[in-house]
Amino acid sequence: MQTELRKKLLDVFSTSEDEYVSGQRLADLSGCSRTAVWKHIEELRKEGFEFEAIRRKGYKIIHTPERVSADEIRLGLKADFIGRHIHYEESVESTQKIAQRLVLEEAPEGTIVIAEEQLAGKGRMGRKWHSPKYSGIWMSVILRPNLPPAKAPQLTLITAVAIVQAIEELTNVTPQIKWPNDILLNGKKLTGILTEMQADADRIISVIIGIGINVNQQREDYPEELESIATSLSIELGKKLERAELIKEVLYKLEKLYLLYLDKGFYPIKLLWESYAISIGKNITARMLTGSITGKAKGITEDGVLIIEDDLGELHHVYSADIELEK
Repeated sequence: MQTELRKKLLDVFSTSEDEYVSGQRLADLSGCSRTAVWKHIEELRKEGFEFEAIRRKGYKIIHTPERVSADEIRLGLKADFIGRHIHYEESVESTQKIAQRLVLEEAPEGTIVIAEEQLAGKGRMGRKWHSPKYSGIWMSVILRPNLPPAKAPQLTLITAVAIVQAIEELTNVTPQIKWPNDILLNGKKLTGILTEMQADADRIISVIIGIGINVNQQREDYPEELESIATSLSIELGKKLERAELIKEVLYKLEKLYLLYLDKGFYPIKLLWESYAISIGKNITARMLTGSITGKAKGITEDGVLIIEDDLGELHHVYSADIELEK
């Protein structure tokens, strides 16, 4: 009940833009007393929100906290269902692990798990993901599409497009996608995506999409082995970004593309993904457990499978691999 009231209050501030909102209006629209409104505003102040209060005019939010709280994400969230249920933690082993538990507890579609720090974050093939405190976006999104399990990899590609579009929207820089799940900026890794599925033989029960975005890290924040291959938006842009604003934009873009996909299929997403892909038309080497293939990346199939044309003109379909761009 307390969380629902807080959501309603933040929705009122979100739709009021830069105007003051009276205590009575807040009470009326959120369905609680003016005393309850005051108590919730005091709780928000403790989280780091700053309010300007003027007698006879009301309240206005003038500053949001450096930490990314659930309340800050709700404030101004444009998505209708992705991000409406938020599980927030200060520090976790992995947001994916918490999301897996929430799936078993029947968490609704669109639930997100977000943390300020991951102590055991992971990427593809069990690789460690560096997730320092108060610097990046470490979150997992629960989706429940009515699709066969073979379609699950497409959700990774949808997410990659959503993240690139969100970064474009807020920064005017355009990262590039490296198949299957990396987003690069100026040739260095900016974002990783990890998709994990729970399914029956013929249908997906849930898909958990883990998202790690390097936002405000500085060079000295990276261990030596990552300095030459990883970057952050702050390093590349020369300024810090509001993480909550980027989270909200990612959730909004992801919801739009996900609904487009469910309605129109993968083809519109395929075209968008290929427009952002760094490897299309270039010579690459795909390293798999069974060996490697070198050739020109031609694009992806309707199922999101990478197509490589070797020197003999033979086409190879690559389902899972590490990709190296030829220098």
